[in-house]
Amino acid sequence: MPTIRDITRFLDAFAPKSLAEDWDNVGLLVGDPGRRVKNILTCLTVGPAVVDEAVAGEVDLVVSHHPCPFHSLKRITSDTTTGRLLLNLIRAGIAVYSPHTAFDSAKTGINQLLAEGLELKEIGYLVELPCGGGAGRIGRLMPPAPLKEVLDKVKRFLRIETVAYVGELERPIERVATACGAADSFLDEAVRAGCHCMVTGESRFHTCLEAEAQDMALIMPGHFASERFAVEYLAEELAGVFRDVTVRPARTERDPVRFG
Repeated sequence: MPTIRDITRFLDAFAPKSLAEDWDNVGLLVGDPGRRVKNILTCLTVGPAVVDEAVAGEVDLVVSHHPCPFHSLKRITSDTTTGRLLLNLIRAGIAVYSPHTAFDSAKTGINQLLAEGLELKEIGYLVELPCGGGAGRIGRLMPPAPLKEVLDKVKRFLRIETVAYVGELERPIERVATACGAADSFLDEAVRAGCHCMVTGESRFHTCLEAEAQDMALIMPGHFASERFAVEYLAEELAGVFRDVTVRPARTERDPVRFG
């Protein structure tokens, strides 16, 4: 039976920490590396429902895309949401690992999976990193398609019914950038790369205005939808390597954003 250290070694190789953004908090964040692992739960974010599910399922390790904790803590008390979550996890002996932006940029990470899911060709890095990898992806739709068809591709792949977008529906799209999560800061790079469209989880209003002014289409399926599918992929990868461990994605996790 593997230890948490064995699992983290695999994850560190799968999504190298050198790919993470400087501001990020990645790696093993809670737990004893020497503890044996029988059950792993993957999720997008450590929230109350996920913690309850992990405790009830006697999970040993939660692999959460988003870090918990994310920011530096001076104290862990039940007075804050993060404190309560961490106390409940620690009481149950549950470790937490987060790959976050390292997984976004990994060779088979979220942006690569998103680009492949949209059937892009000639996929490359949107932003080259000094470590030899890259953040985001760019690729070509072959043949080019109107924006309305690209919207349909995004909805089919992510299994969602609606997306927000900027641009004219009949506008032809060929060169596409993918930047999951809250990655509208990559707009300028996408413009410089000659992209006609960028797919990102969410975007600020003024970035949408800038995209419109630059004649750049934006497709915004939501932060949750742009990354949650990869949590399921990661569970499959872990299960394939650690065959004597039960690995599954969280069943209780839901997008907190609703549309009325």
